[in-house]
Amino acid sequence: MPDAPSSTEEEPAPAARKDQTADEGVQAEFEDGELALPYWLTSTEEAANTSFFRMLRRLPRLLRDAWLLAWRASRRTTAAVVVFQVFGGVASAVGMISVVGVFNGLLTEAPTPERVRAAIPSLLLLVGAAALRGGLASAAAAANGRLAPKVFQAAEMRLLALTTRVDLSTFDNADWRDAMERARDRGISAAEQLVNRAIELTTNVVGLIAAAGVLAVLHPVLLPLLVLSVVPIAWAAVRSARLNHRRMLRLIAVWRRQRMLAELLAAREPAAELRAFTLRSFLLDEIRRLLTISTNEEIRVTTRQVRTTLVGTVLSAGATGVTYTVLLWLLWTGRMELAAGGAAAYAVSIGIGKLREMALTANRLFEQGLYFSDFQGFCELSQERAEPAPGGKAPRHFTEITLRGVTFSYPDAQQPAVRDVDMTLRRGEVIALVGENGSGKSTLATLLAGLHRPQHGTIRWDEADATSFDPDSVRERVAVVMQEPTRWPLSARLNITIGRHQRVTGMPEVQAAARAGDAHEFVMELARQYETLLSRHFTDGADLSGGQWQRLAVSRSFYRDAPLLICDEPTANLDARAEHAVYQRLRELAAGRTVVLITHRMASVREADRIYVLDHGTVVEQGDHESLMAVGGIYAQLFTLQASAYQSA
Repeated sequence: MPDAPSSTEEEPAPAARKDQTADEGVQAEFEDGELALPYWLTSTEEAANTSFFRMLRRLPRLLRDAWLLAWRASRRTTAAVVVFQVFGGVASAVGMISVVGVFNGLLTEAPTPERVRAAIPSLLLLVGAAALRGGLASAAAAANGRLAPKVFQAAEMRLLALTTRVDLSTFDNADWRDAMERARDRGISAAEQLVNRAIELTTNVVGLIAAAGVLAVLHPVLLPLLVLSVVPIAWAAVRSARLNHRRMLRLIAVWRRQRMLAELLAAREPAAELRAFTLRSFLLDEIRRLLTISTNEEIRVTTRQVRTTLVGTVLSAGATGVTYTVLLWLLWTGRMELAAGGAAAYAVSIGIGKLREMALTANRLFEQGLYFSDFQGFCELSQERAEPAPGGKAPRHFTEITLRGVTFSYPDAQQPAVRDVDMTLRRGEVIALVGENGSGKSTLATLLAGLHRPQHGTIRWDEADATSFDPDSVRERVAVVMQEPTRWPLSARLNITIGRHQRVTGMPEVQAAARAGDAHEFVMELARQYETLLSRHFTDGADLSGGQWQRLAVSRSFYRDAPLLICDEPTANLDARAEHAVYQRLRELAAGRTVVLITHRMASVREADRIYVLDHGTVVEQGDHESLMAVGGIYAQLFTLQASAYQSA
């Protein structure tokens, strides 16, 4: 991605053309698959190429967004920051005005003691104003110290709340996932930084208004000269920000891959395979290559930033010299009193300092605004994709669940994952879903669990359409055992009770669920038994085998005590004895409940009340084991194929 000037800039000078050539050389290094600039950064790249005047036009909106963010996080603290800043500016103006009184007293035609006595009141006022300004600045800093973490917390919670409210199929949308990565990577911290920079800018603006007010009273011609002296610094700051943002765009893929590889080298899980395949040298060389690309780009951009800052500083120094020259001319020609000239020189010095700080702060504000726009864009996109909440509540129990003509497709998929499915699930039955990989079994299970909504057809709980229920109310009536259960970094007890965390129960009920899932014995062998933290990443934490995690997930489903239990390969990681025990308990649990069983182990489904065979998302066979074997279709073929593996040759 060459660092070409924006359309608002002039034709690049020879030095700039050399830089452009260097950009093209660096870009050639980046044309390496995952190291190339991701397509989803196009809009951010355009924002990074904005001009100085476009930034000025956007600044009011950024300030508004920042203060709204702060106001929502804490109204009282935000109001305190504003009040302290305004009164601090008033104190600063009083201090500058008092300088005139000090000079007037010292320059009167009188003996020295009289001059000193005449200057003392103004001097005391100056000292008092300085002390008050310092106290108010400290109070504002303390208030900002309370405000910034609250803004970060509000932004973090907003992102998580929106992420967990989107429809599950949204996670299969590449654009949304890319937007989420950008928002999480820089957007949340940018929200906090945006408020901090807005407060800094407001502080400098208040100080500048005070200095400008003094200069306007002393001599108006000094005001435009004051602004002119800072324009080069502002230009250099904005250009430096653009260079820095473009550097981020070039290197984001490099950084991400380098961090991923570095984490793999330091992680516990891949440590054995890394050594078994002697990958250490290979991965170290790959990380070294990525770091070299990053280092070379960092050096190149830093060099350009230093050169830009130098040009801005030299031009600003020249403009500042013109300002002081005009001030001396006003004194020389008698157009300004000497005392007023001293105060004007002081005000010019303060004003230039404030303007420079404003330019740098506006640059930082604009840069954080680029990242904050990613956060805002993700929030808007997630709100559009939020799950509907019709307001209805799923019944606590049901007699039967019926599916009629249910069809569901994943985003951008060529074919529906489930098509025109008719099915009936009655209370107390064990229903099995079988079929080859990709036949739609797991997708159908997510539809039954309320994790997806059908695009066509209906799912009815008794006589009520499930689409009229709030999704969470459906899910509270369902317990799901996943094929690869999440390994929650919580205690063993919480890993079970998280299945229905709203309930308050004693250990006997927790242990009963663990026994039902065949987990109690290994939990009791842990260092702190049910209070053992199940994560090696923390002190005194423990890890479990795949089969133990699976049994803990089954225990969680027993504890949930829901009328509908969905088991997606619940014994995939279990040995034969544990598998038999789990299926025996599932059969017992079916009394008064409905169990949907998804498995590739055909021997586990032969006792199911009804078996549905899926092929490419469509139900092609249904019935019990005997009737399906008699038909001689897909089920009979799969069952016979697996059974033959256990028969002697």
